Parts: sequence; C-alpha cells; structure tokens
Amino acid sequence: MSNSGGSLAEKDMGHATGAAPNGLGAPTGYYRGGYDPRNPMANIHAGDEPRLPAFGGEFQPGLWRPMEKRQFANPAPLGLSAFALTTFVLSAINLGTRGVNVPNVVVPLAFGYGGLVQLLAGMWEMVVGNTFGATALSSYGGFWIAWGLMLTPHWNILGDGGPYKTDAINSSDPMMSESAMGFFLTGWFIFTTILLLCTLRSTVMFFLLFFTLDLCFLMLACSHYSHSSGNVDMYHTLTKAGGGFGMLAAFLAWYNAFAGIADSRYGLIPVDVIFFVILPSPLNPLLGILTYPASSMTPQLGVGGHFGLHGPSKPWHATSVKPSRYELHEIF
Repeated sequence: MSNSGGSLAEKDMGHATGAAPNGLGAPTGYYRGGYDPRNPMANIHAGDEPRLPAFGGEFQPGLWRPMEKRQFANPAPLGLSAFALTTFVLSAINLGTRGVNVPNVVVPLAFGYGGLVQLLAGMWEMVVGNTFGATALSSYGGFWIAWGLMLTPHWNILGDGGPYKTDAINSSDPMMSESAMGFFLTGWFIFTTILLLCTLRSTVMFFLLFFTLDLCFLMLACSHYSHSSGNVDMYHTLTKAGGGFGMLAAFLAWYNAFAGIADSRYGLIPVDVIFFVILPSPLNPLLGILTYPASSMTPQLGVGGHFGLHGPSKPWHATSVKPSRYELHEIF
C-alpha cells in the first residue's frame, strides 16, 4: 500500500502472516513492477486490502489482515493464559511469598499448561497465519517444558550428584550450575528482546508485557551470575526483582488474554486499548513515539504518510478530530 506521495507505507501488513516490512525500503514502484530486491518480505505484503490495528488479544503486534472465512477460534488468549498462570506461580515463589522458596510445584504447570497448552496455541497461531504469535507462544511453551525438565528430580540436571555436581566440577567450580542457568536465562532475555522490538508499534499493554518479561529474564540471569560469583545477598535481591517483573508480566498477559476474549458477546466490560503511534515530532526526536487511548480504531495508511489502516473494517471506527489527532470509539 502506498500513500498519496507514492512512498512505501511504514506498516504494510501481509495477508494473515503477522509480518511486515522494516519501513526502510525505497518507494513502491521505484523498482520495476514495484518489486524491491532489498526487502523480499515487503513484496509479499503488497495490496490494498483492509488491515486491523495491532491488538494484544490476537497477539498481533502490527497491522494485520484477518483470515477470510476462518474456521478456527482465536488461540492467543489460550496461550496467554497458559503463560500467565505458570509465570504467576513461579514469580510468587521467586518473591518468597508466604515463605515458599522451593519451585517444584511449577513442574506440573510447566509441562501441562505453560508448556503443552501454550505450545499447541502456538501451533494453532500458525494455522491462522500469525507468524509473531506462532513464534512467541511456541517458543515460550518450549521454555516452560525445558524449565520443567530442569526441575524434575528424576532428571537431576542441577541437583547433587548431577552433571554439574561431580567431584571434578566441585573441586574446580562448585557454582558452575549457577553460571549454566545464567546462560540459559540470558538466551531467553535476548530472544524476548527481539520480540520486544517487534511490539514498538503495537499497543501499550502488549509492549509492556514483553518489556516486563524481558526485565524478568535479565534480573533472573543476573541473579544466577551473582550467585556463581558468591554474592548471595545480590542473588536474593535480583531473584526478588525478577519475581516482581514476572508478576507484572503475568498480569499483563492475563490482561491481553482478557482483551482477546471479552467482547459484546462475552462481557460487559469493554477493554480500552492504548496504541503506540510512530510519528516524527519535535517533542520526541529520538523515537517519535506518541501514545493515545482508544477502544479500537480504523486509522488510514498514508494519513500524514505514517501509521494507519487503509480501508474499512467491520469492528472498528475512527473519527478525525484534528489533523494531528484521532478520537476513537468502539462500536458494538
């Protein structure tokens, strides 16, 4: 989709893939046939079909086109709920709530709900064409399964007599398991950062979910590095910090799940949405990020040459109030 000046739209979403170009390509039509060899993914998302705005309840971080005649329900709330409950329990333990500090109660949740159910939700996101949702939910489902395996006594991966507690290792580095756990969590911190960068044009709650989760992984990774270095006090402090950010991530995941479930059929409480809008402004010269509240919206691609949704869509409505602002309403 192009604006009136013919430049490539910032968020030209593809048909039910959840992907988007990086916005750095040359104007559409600059290359013969509109094909841009520098950004092949942009070429499969050409067209002027209606797009819906970013929505955490669908696990869509950018403009997206719903699948026509979809025979599947929205799997995102299921995956988000599985993630939220498992994260909530582990974070409560990391916080030392009611003196509980043994995390093995998370094992059945990690295998059954946070692991298997979330992995299935990720696979179903593939079916409905949501690349971001499939990647995120499937990956975090795998994370919880891996976490459950590490805490399973039968495997004894981290316990006494395990591979990290042999006589040779105890004589050289008795805290090697803490460094190994730090590596494990650092990898998930890097992965979550990648997903976080994909949510910068989505809703505030969607962004905050990955922001708090990213900080959770960072705090927990640093806690294990501190423990490996013998700094026990810092270990406990960072573990509690990770538990706090994890608790926030759990409730934000539940909020996004609720947003995907609650509508005029299922609930009387409308879920308000606050969008990120990428606009150049002298007030925000670094990122140009503005936020504004909305229940939902149908912005226009090419309005000011920036963020928007081209064409009508049934559940959304936008009313222009000023050239630089939208007043947005939800229609039930």
